[in-house]
Amino acid sequence: MVFPTDGNVLVGLDRADDAGVYKVSDDLALIQTVDFFTPIVDDPYMFGQIAAANALSDVYAMGGIPKTAMNLVAFPVKDMDLSVLRRIIQGGIDKMTEAEVVLMGGHSIEDKELKYGLSVTGFVHPDRVLTKQDLRPGDRLVLTKPLGTGIVNTAIKAGMASAGLTETVTRLMADLNRRAAEIMARFDVSACTDVTGFGLLGHLAEMVGGSGRSARIFAAQIPVIQDALTFAGMGLIPAGAYKNREFRAAMVDMAPNVERAVQDILFDPQTSGGLLIGVRESQAEALVAELQAAGMAEAALIGEVLDDPDEKIRLV
Repeated sequence: MVFPTDGNVLVGLDRADDAGVYKVSDDLALIQTVDFFTPIVDDPYMFGQIAAANALSDVYAMGGIPKTAMNLVAFPVKDMDLSVLRRIIQGGIDKMTEAEVVLMGGHSIEDKELKYGLSVTGFVHPDRVLTKQDLRPGDRLVLTKPLGTGIVNTAIKAGMASAGLTETVTRLMADLNRRAAEIMARFDVSACTDVTGFGLLGHLAEMVGGSGRSARIFAAQIPVIQDALTFAGMGLIPAGAYKNREFRAAMVDMAPNVERAVQDILFDPQTSGGLLIGVRESQAEALVAELQAAGMAEAALIGEVLDDPDEKIRLV
C-alpha cells in the first residue's frame, strides 16, 4: 500500500512512532496525533481528564508543545443522560486548560458505546524532534511514572481495589507528562516514547527494533504500583498483557530470577503512562533527580542501551 506524502514529512507512516511530524519552515514543524477510547473509570469527569492527558502525551513524547485540540465523541444519547457527556467534556477542557492547549472544536456521533478523546496539534523545532529509534549505545533509560495501572484497573472492575488505591491510580493516569517533557528538554536525550497500551516492554521493543541496538533492563529498579504486584500474583491480569507478551516474546530474554508477577507488570497495558527516555549516561542521574524534585517521586533509571545488533531486550 502506498500512502500520500511529500518532502516536508519528517515523521510519517513509514515508521511506527508516537505522532506524525510535518515541517512548515526551518524553525517550525507540526506534530499531529489522535487518540480516543472507552471509559476506564466510573467517574465521567476523571475519564475526560485521563483521555485528554493520554492524547496530549504523544506530543510531549516527540519533544513538542501541544497547542490546539479537537474533541472526538461517540455517545449513546438514547441510553445515557447528557449530564454524563457534559462532565466528560468538562474534564477534558480542564486538562487542556492545565496544559495551555486551545480547544478549537470537534466532532460527535451517536454510538452504542461511549468513547472520548482528542485530535491534537503541537509545535516543535524541526531539529529537535524526538523519535523512538535514535537510541545511542551507552544511553541510560529513564521512566517517569510507575507501572501497573492496567492491572489495578482490572482489580477495580472486579471490586477488589480500595477507594484510596482507585483515587491514586486515577490521579496518576490523569497527570500530564508536560513537566517531564519540559525537564527532558534540558538534557541530551536521544529518543523518547510514552508507555501506553503495549506495556513497557512492548514500547521499548519499538525503540529497539530496527535500531541496531539492544537494551538491558534492571527489574529491581523499575517503579511499580505495589498493589499491582499483589493483584498480579493473584492472577488479575488484563487480556492485553498476555497479547503484549506473546507478540514480543522473541525479543525479550528474561533472567530466571525475575518473578512472574513482575514480568506481567512489564507487559501490562498502561493508560496515560509515563515517558520512557533515552539520555546520555553522564546526565542520567541528574535527569532523574530533577524529575523527582519536580514531583515525579518514582521516576527512575531502569536500564541501559547496548551496542548489540541482536535488537533484544535483556531483563535482569
